[in-house]
Amino acid sequence: MTTNQCLFLDIHAIQTLPPSNMNRDDTGSPKTAQYGGVKRSRVSSQAWKRAIRDYFNTYGEQSNVGVRTKDIVRYVAGKIVELDNSISFEDALTKADTVLIATGIKKKGEVKALYFMGDRQAEKLAQAAYENLTDKKELQKLANSNPAIDVAMFGRMVAEDPTLNEDASSQVAHAISTHAVQTEFDFFTAIDDLAPEDNAGAGMLGTIEFNSSTLYRYANVAIHELSKQLEDEKSLKNSLNLFIEAFANSLPTGKVNTFANQTLPQALIVSLRDDRPVNLVSAFEEPVKSTDGYVAKSIEKLSKEYTRVEKFVNKPLLTFYVTLDENESLKQIGEEKYSVSELLKDFSETLGQVLKK
Repeated sequence: MTTNQCLFLDIHAIQTLPPSNMNRDDTGSPKTAQYGGVKRSRVSSQAWKRAIRDYFNTYGEQSNVGVRTKDIVRYVAGKIVELDNSISFEDALTKADTVLIATGIKKKGEVKALYFMGDRQAEKLAQAAYENLTDKKELQKLANSNPAIDVAMFGRMVAEDPTLNEDASSQVAHAISTHAVQTEFDFFTAIDDLAPEDNAGAGMLGTIEFNSSTLYRYANVAIHELSKQLEDEKSLKNSLNLFIEAFANSLPTGKVNTFANQTLPQALIVSLRDDRPVNLVSAFEEPVKSTDGYVAKSIEKLSKEYTRVEKFVNKPLLTFYVTLDENESLKQIGEEKYSVSELLKDFSETLGQVLKK
């Protein structure tokens, strides 16, 4: 299923986080970024994409989810054994290695880079290995067909053979706070339960850096590109719905046991555009200032930016939103839905109508 018209899905979210450190740098500090002349809290796109992929694995169909690994030979070998359990695993490893070299996925010796492969692609290559196929073009066709949702969304680069590359149909921005932040320190101690009674000291001492923030999050999907990668309209709609759902519900897990920062977006906004995607982080170039909370003021600034950018781009074909609290400014930009489930249902129906035009 393909569409010749340009269609883009924009997803925006305002999400507040209590004290947390779910994405840290090499020194253990929460990641930050300078924007608008002040320091912002930051969660990298890589961290959130990993969380989205984990959500795909948990709630998507296994056959539609990819695996990223250096141990790609063992992965395909396992599929060969599933085809015929009379084949020893050692023989399956040999067959898998041969077919992956013939495909161009690896050279002789160890795989030196992570390879991103969908479950269906692995099954097809396993079948080819089982049948002793060696034609490179045919094998590469199998390796590129029916990509898993995360391979299609986030792309794949193969340095060994660029013909195996998969262009990403989605982009995920680094989430940043809508306001300035300051990093704080939590000093903690741990008591030795078996220490002598006359030892009143701690078993260990330490510190953890953290901050709290209200984040602006953004991602987009080039629907016309994704439609070329997937089989049919149903697969396209299901993949987009799963992506929106994963964007809303996923959360990077860094230090989550320490801080239990299990929050959800206070506002989720979904738009369908026919000209280009638009990241509305410009709404927060001037940081939000407040002594009574950042969420409402952030949502209001985001809503205003929605209207302001129409001086440059077309008005979205649709805008749906879900919010935890009533917000008058959101009513000016789109149609309220009372749950994510309702939003997904109405988005799929409207997208179907747009694709038929």
